[in-house]
Amino acid sequence: MTAIIQTYSSMLLGALGKTILLTTLSLVFAMVVGMIFALMNVGKNRFFNCIGTIYVDAVRGVPLIVLAYFIFFGVPQGIKSLGFQNFRLTALQAGTIALAMNCGAYMAEIIRAGIESVDKGQMEASRSLGLSYGKSMQKVVLPQAIRTMIPSIINQFIITLKDTSILSVIGFPELTNIGKTISGNTFKSLQTWAIVGLMYMVVIVTLSRVAKRIERRMSRGR
Repeated sequence: MTAIIQTYSSMLLGALGKTILLTTLSLVFAMVVGMIFALMNVGKNRFFNCIGTIYVDAVRGVPLIVLAYFIFFGVPQGIKSLGFQNFRLTALQAGTIALAMNCGAYMAEIIRAGIESVDKGQMEASRSLGLSYGKSMQKVVLPQAIRTMIPSIINQFIITLKDTSILSVIGFPELTNIGKTISGNTFKSLQTWAIVGLMYMVVIVTLSRVAKRIERRMSRGR
């Protein structure tokens, strides 16, 4: 195990950095996607409610690996058939889109639950003071909802971090993919995957502790 760490430490740390980068980019875009569809779901417009529900149900019903294959292989082929022969997606771009779409569906439910946890009287009071629905949501409801969302958002970050391992199938050099390479080069599967597992565990346990600490502080602050 020591020999693997000494020889491949820079490769492993680089892969961990790429894993965290992919997770962070995906979560940022997922927050935007989630916010859009959450607002559709909590609004009173039935058409938008329907769109939001369809998106959440459809994306959550498709395995991430299928979504990744579709975006990395299917979408470029479809666009090239329209005449854009030079179009291509890198593994990072396709991976970010796939994870953002997948995570966005779950983020939509987290944000919706956060918004619905705020007393409806808050919205009614702000509307009675002359604020529009949008301003009431932006200035009154969302700031309160975000406090309850933070632990769930961190937990979703952890889930997304683990889901990046699936994207090794499209060639993105994240931690699992590099683990396969090292295992193939050294023929030391036990030691290689123990190291990779420990690296994931350190990051995920740290994030879990942060989420629990934030949750405790929020509970005391109520």
